[in-house]
Amino acid sequence: MKGRSKKKSVRLYSDGGQWMSNLPECLWGIPLSNLSLPGSHDAMTYCLDKDSKVSINESKLLQFMDKHMHSIVHPIILRWSITQVLTLSEQLDAGIRYFDLRIAHKPDEPSMKLHFVHMLYTTSVVEDVLWDILRWLRNHPWEVVVLAFRNFDGLDEAHHHHLVSRSKEIFSGKLCPRNVTPTLRSMWSSGYQVIVSYDDPGQVIKHCELWPAIPYWWGNKTTAAELIRYMEMRKQNGRPAGLFVAGINLTGDLGYILAHLRGSLKKMTLPALPFLNQWIKKQHPGSKKDCINIIAGDFIEKNNFVENVIDLNRKLLK
Repeated sequence: MKGRSKKKSVRLYSDGGQWMSNLPECLWGIPLSNLSLPGSHDAMTYCLDKDSKVSINESKLLQFMDKHMHSIVHPIILRWSITQVLTLSEQLDAGIRYFDLRIAHKPDEPSMKLHFVHMLYTTSVVEDVLWDILRWLRNHPWEVVVLAFRNFDGLDEAHHHHLVSRSKEIFSGKLCPRNVTPTLRSMWSSGYQVIVSYDDPGQVIKHCELWPAIPYWWGNKTTAAELIRYMEMRKQNGRPAGLFVAGINLTGDLGYILAHLRGSLKKMTLPALPFLNQWIKKQHPGSKKDCINIIAGDFIEKNNFVENVIDLNRKLLK
């Protein structure tokens, strides 16, 4: 391959910003769906706007409470909405290669400007973040990312057209079309660095650069033990054929939050991470029924999460 040196790194995680290019050559031809990739659940929540209104997709009751009991309810919502503290560029540098991006159009926004959302809207604008990703990719030409565009709170056909058009213009020839079986070797040889999955089938049909929604195993559990049981049950039923995500993120339902009003998603998650990371270390990437692919988590900088997920690829060398 022109301009590409043959690296034989024994250590799979030495530099989070370059880990894909450091993989042994025998892994370059394996489909991305059979590798182990670290992912970020609700990747943009580090920049939630503390002055934001509650998303229009949330329940009418929550919107009513936030409006009429704002000083009490709003700080609670904010604490239970934040899943990440690293910026997107920092997550890329740490080794994250799958990004769960919930996209929204604010109801009172007259322009086509789009934000990210997780109960509240972000201060960051989607287009600015896509440019940030492009700049990072230009500095890391052998790294590949999967961007999952999801939720679409408040988007109409015009907003979808704008989002897809701008994504195609920004990433241009770096977008991998869905008729390709992506491996690192095939993506490198074609100059592809970005896979965009799009949770709107109507848009996917129109654009060969968009991939269908990537399945996400969401346990909706409040404890590590329950979440691990859920994951093992999903594995018994067999993995999907292509790219898919095992979400090791805990979820605080309304009952749990009401019982822990002074708590936060971070306080719930951090004690569970050692147990979840033990589960991660037992997993195996590959094509077999019980294999994993992308593992997405919250607070990705904690407990060697990224390193543990990347290191699973070592099992493919045996």
